[in-house]
Amino acid sequence: MAISNEQVVALFKKNPVVTVAVILCLAMAGALYYRSGAITDASQQLEEKTAEGKRLSANIKNSAQLPEQLARVTAASKEANSRLVRVGQLADNLQYFYKLEAETGVKFLDLRQTTEPGRAAKTGKIPVGFTLTVQGDYPLLFDFLRRLESGSHYCRVKSANVVPFDQGAGVGGLRSDASKITLNLELLGVP
Repeated sequence: MAISNEQVVALFKKNPVVTVAVILCLAMAGALYYRSGAITDASQQLEEKTAEGKRLSANIKNSAQLPEQLARVTAASKEANSRLVRVGQLADNLQYFYKLEAETGVKFLDLRQTTEPGRAAKTGKIPVGFTLTVQGDYPLLFDFLRRLESGSHYCRVKSANVVPFDQGAGVGGLRSDASKITLNLELLGVP
């Protein structure tokens, strides 16, 4: 049995409330089906926006201490830069070691800067190499090493060789328990 258009229109006119309810149900089912695919996209966007909001909130909260942190970092940078040596200032670099020699009472047998001026690095900081041989009593030698490592310049001892003092060398003023230390070290510097 086939239904004609007139019969359908008559059915709609006879039951208008049911007809409108069926049409609304079909429209809502279609909208729900269409929007169900958009729910996952919307939840993903919500998560992204929430994460960005938390990040911005943390930035705003942490920006309150930013001037103090900048001042501390700037002061630390100035202090670190004041402890750097200059490769080309050979006299000033050697004067640092001679000052340590005078303060500790040891005697230099050899002192040389091994890094040539003009060497550059990407970071702007380079190790400035020195080779030195120092002679003195054990306590004086280790006092010299302590002052060197905790001194006004950043120092890294690459190698150290301690040998007993050769009695036949004829260096006056040193006791028989004197020793000799040969150091290869680096001071942090700039070209």
